[in-house]
Amino acid sequence: MSKFRKGSALVVLVALAALAAAVSAFGGSERQTATTTVAVTAGKPAEFRFTLSKKTIPKGTGVFKVTNRGKIRHDFKIAGKKTPSLAASKGSTLKIVFKKAGKYPYLCTLPGHAAAGMKGVLVVK
Repeated sequence: MSKFRKGSALVVLVALAALAAAVSAFGGSERQTATTTVAVTAGKPAEFRFTLSKKTIPKGTGVFKVTNRGKIRHDFKIAGKKTPSLAASKGSTLKIVFKKAGKYPYLCTLPGHAAAGMKGVLVVK
């Protein structure tokens, strides 16, 4: 029975080592699966400006909580997704998975708003 226990222990040890190697090889980093919330304010401090609570976030899921604090309608577009046109004091949420690091432009798509200053770049690391 002693040989059986030694053999079983060896099998468990090998399995644990293989599991650790697999997690390492496939990047078991929490940073890649992080969820980051970014508060986005449209229309403040000026009507044609965005204010983001974070301008750099880690790879993973970005949750953008957009609120229009201006007096006219605005929207927010980033990484191919956008909010509906938001009336004053209204809000919306976008959830985007950033799989790659890089620079992601954002803007208001309503006519003339980006040209007036409602644009910027979010950095994903």
